[in-house]
Amino acid sequence: MPLMEHLRELRNRVLKSLVFVTVGVGLGFVFFDPVWEFLKQPYCALPQSNEVVGGDTEACSLIYTGIFEAFFLKFKVAVIVGIVAACPFWLYQLWAFVAPALRGKEKRYTYAFVATAVPLFLTGAALAYFITQKTLEILFGFASEGEIAMITITNYLNYMITMILVFGIAFVVPLIVVLLNLIGVLPHAAIAKWRRLIIFLACVLAAVVTPAEPFSMVALAIPVVLLFEMAELFCYVNDRRKGKADPMAGLDDDEASPLEETPGAAPNR
Repeated sequence: MPLMEHLRELRNRVLKSLVFVTVGVGLGFVFFDPVWEFLKQPYCALPQSNEVVGGDTEACSLIYTGIFEAFFLKFKVAVIVGIVAACPFWLYQLWAFVAPALRGKEKRYTYAFVATAVPLFLTGAALAYFITQKTLEILFGFASEGEIAMITITNYLNYMITMILVFGIAFVVPLIVVLLNLIGVLPHAAIAKWRRLIIFLACVLAAVVTPAEPFSMVALAIPVVLLFEMAELFCYVNDRRKGKADPMAGLDDDEASPLEETPGAAPNR
């Protein structure tokens, strides 16, 4: 396809993804109250959440300091719902953009990608949610006696959005490595050559995108490294399987391939 055709295809895929995300955003506005209660539960479970209201154990205080913060709260929560609810659709559009470049038998990987990527993304998002309480507990533990936590809605929600998206996307990256190997773009030899650097970069990325405490960094780095190791093992097995099926496997570059003992009939001219 010419460059302009590729750009048109990308535009169409992005627009289709936005349509599904928009539908999810609409659902987010409809179900805002239960979703917001769910999102703020990790913070409300901490004793610091009721210090502003005099220690009332039934209260949970998140303050806002701007005129438009209440509106943007609903909008951002709706966006989270839209992205998570529409993840099967925009993940499909992402891979479908690559599918036309694949050979016929490779196109079936499109559906395998979506079927595996969605649970991985949701698992990463769920892990981010469940470690939030422990992460906040560690961070609040650095406060001195007499200090009161006055967390704004925007600050807390931006933190939750970042953690959910970062964990979700990070869990999908090893799957992309597997698919690139399946279509012959990324052999296991290349993965093995850069294995230590990839693991190091995964740990560095986990340290950069998470808060400045070790718990969330380890909670992201360990699963991603384990998923990468599983991806590398799959690539090793897949390359070995393809090598056994290849009659030219094991030949040196300078070694001549065997000739047929009984040459076929000359083609008609």
